[in-house]
Amino acid sequence: MRILLALLTVLSLVACTNGRDLDQPPEPLGDFKLAHSVVIAPNLVKGPLSRDATKEEWTAAVDKALEDRFRRYEGERLYHFGISVEGYVLAQVGVPLVLQPKSVLIYRVTVWDDEKGIKLNEEPMEITVMESFSAETIAGSGLTQTKEEQMENLAINAAKQLELWLSRQVKERNWFSPEAEVIKADEENMKIKKVVTSN
Repeated sequence: MRILLALLTVLSLVACTNGRDLDQPPEPLGDFKLAHSVVIAPNLVKGPLSRDATKEEWTAAVDKALEDRFRRYEGERLYHFGISVEGYVLAQVGVPLVLQPKSVLIYRVTVWDDEKGIKLNEEPMEITVMESFSAETIAGSGLTQTKEEQMENLAINAAKQLELWLSRQVKERNWFSPEAEVIKADEENMKIKKVVTSN
């Protein structure tokens, strides 16, 4: 129900994210290298006024977009993605223009450190993406794009949004940084020294 309500609230919004930038340098992600991405859709919700799409179609589309974007990184430390596709709207033909929805995808992501076997984010991050704004989609992509084109568009934007979110984690929380672990280790050593000194 929460996913359905989220889909309803974004039907009239237009996203400016465009993930078709793989010819540009990737966002800095420190020492990141993708090991595996696992994409599932166990609780997939189709929003109102949407075309049909199967779980298998969604997992395949999102997995390809993730592979295309994140295999560009050549760090030394391995990380895994756990992705759950939660809900979608694929705009369709035949809906009055005033109600024409924009295509939407909602998914959740958890990032795992391969070496440590731990989650970097304890709670999955939920991300909502919408179709890119263009001359084709201004009146609703259901009029100008096939279902497959809509899904590809959303999956590409989903991968881009994930890259941007990970980039923020690098800046704000030092993710994917061996230097951050050195600093943490030094802090722990200082605590130990203080305890020994106080004793």
